[in-house]
Amino acid sequence: MTVLPSLHEFNLNNGLSSTREPIRRTLSKMKGMFHDEAAFDAELAKGDSLLYEFYDMGVPDSEKDVAYGTSITYPGKVGDEYHMTKGHFHTVIDTAEVYYCLRGHGYMMMETPEGETQWLEFLPGKAVYVPGRWAHRSINVHPTEPLVTFFAFPGNAGHDYGTIESKGFRKLMVERDGKPTVIDNPRWNG
Repeated sequence: MTVLPSLHEFNLNNGLSSTREPIRRTLSKMKGMFHDEAAFDAELAKGDSLLYEFYDMGVPDSEKDVAYGTSITYPGKVGDEYHMTKGHFHTVIDTAEVYYCLRGHGYMMMETPEGETQWLEFLPGKAVYVPGRWAHRSINVHPTEPLVTFFAFPGNAGHDYGTIESKGFRKLMVERDGKPTVIDNPRWNG
């Protein structure tokens, strides 16, 4: 299959695109991701709010091509845990990904299948390199602004959300004394 050059548009301030349709994750689609189930149920009773969305610019599923787009994680918390993306490994587990922060304040939570964990801070102008074999999730810690990132990865990498859905991440980022704090996940299912 021949891939032709293409042009895509997205706003560098808010990450939104007028030429692509977003993939949206509402609170109800994040059931089981937050450690405080009672807080989750209470938030969901208020409405099925949008936690994050991303715009995939649509490239072929090929190791020779680069998939890219923007991700927008909206501010808020469920209990004491900040809004976050579901998180994923890549289906081709050895593939890497790069995230560049355009707006907001957040963290990239990462872990390997063997249990190594790391979290790196997102601020505008900073990029996080996620090596192959690292699951990753974006977390927005700003009280009012969305966390907007640009991402790029090999076109054939794929997304394994199922492992995170079944096990969760070993660590969580919660608010303690008004500050983002990393804790052990009391519900981690290793």
